[in-house]
Amino acid sequence: MKIGIPRALLYYKYRYLWETFFDELGIEYIISPDTNKEIISKGMTYAIDEACLSSKIYLGHVEWLIGKCDYILVPRVSNYGGAGTVCTKFQAIYDIVKNTFRDRDIKILYYNIDVKSADFEARAFLKMGKLLNKRKPKCMRAYLIAKQAEKTARIMDEKYQEQLLNEDKIKILLIAHHYNINDRYIGAPIIDYLREMDAIPIIGDIANKKEAITKSAEITDTLPWAYNKELVGSVAMYKDRVDGIILISSFNCGPDSLVNEIIIRRVKDKPILNLIVDGQEGSAGMETRLESFLDIIKFKKDDYSGNV
Repeated sequence: MKIGIPRALLYYKYRYLWETFFDELGIEYIISPDTNKEIISKGMTYAIDEACLSSKIYLGHVEWLIGKCDYILVPRVSNYGGAGTVCTKFQAIYDIVKNTFRDRDIKILYYNIDVKSADFEARAFLKMGKLLNKRKPKCMRAYLIAKQAEKTARIMDEKYQEQLLNEDKIKILLIAHHYNINDRYIGAPIIDYLREMDAIPIIGDIANKKEAITKSAEITDTLPWAYNKELVGSVAMYKDRVDGIILISSFNCGPDSLVNEIIIRRVKDKPILNLIVDGQEGSAGMETRLESFLDIIKFKKDDYSGNV
């Protein structure tokens, strides 16, 4: 048996959990490659025009996996209870994949997280293990080991970022969902360019999630979406330790269009650049905007220090 894992959407949030869980159960898996033009092109072919770029990319990764594995992992997330709900694409993604590829004879492996209906993560993984014909005690052990691996990776990321925050260089806070900032096509070029310009990218999504959700109320206390609350909270946590903020979102993301506007209106003491990636533009325009943004920050720093 081989499980296919699309390298998109929730993969970047749960990769350590998923991979360790399958490793402990002795189940082979394959992960689709980094996003490239072919995958984006395939995704755009299958998605409706109104879908956000991130959803189109996901469908491209699913299509790449067809014929290369026995099952494709497509989890469904509805809400995290008190932490908030999620964008409808995560609630509907199972049905979207199932119906989009209904003629391709694919088998979908899924689990459901709906805390308000008592569908907790641990229970969801035990159900998934049962579908894979694994015994409950073994599945529970695999899940607990996977959760520890996930926690360890998160702590290491937080510690490394804390070191970066203490560097004496220009630091730019990048506010983007995990599935955007980690995507080779959307977020990686921005991170690479900032480093080439000798600036330090600080990833908002790495912030401690519980603390970020609590801190988000300092900017707005009305958001329903858990992932957006985490990002807004990271702004509150890091804004006094960085020199500028870049908001990165994929084209026509509904929640981001609202949340980014809230951040721009309520965070007045830092330069903010709003970048929307649509999958069509080249890198030249993006680099020009980033270079101009960094120039503004450098001028402000020089002026503040009395060098101009």
